[in-house]
Amino acid sequence: MSNIPDNPNARLRRRSAAAALTDSGYPTACSTLASKATRGGGPPYELYGRIPLYTWGPTLEWAKSRLSKPIRSTSEAEAA
Repeated sequence: MSNIPDNPNARLRRRSAAAALTDSGYPTACSTLASKATRGGGPPYELYGRIPLYTWGPTLEWAKSRLSKPIRSTSEAEAA
């Protein structure tokens, strides 16, 4: 069963957001999202009381923005 929401407006708890990203091909640990929430640089989230909620669409866009351009060799990656 896939953890990927059909609705881009779906709100996910941190563990579910990490699982959905991973199932979408963007391996992300729950601890990475927690660290990014503390240090910055992660996807936007809202708080419901103490509980962070991630909206699926912006969370997926954040993951996509972290991808490099396609490369053919490690030397291309080092030059970029």
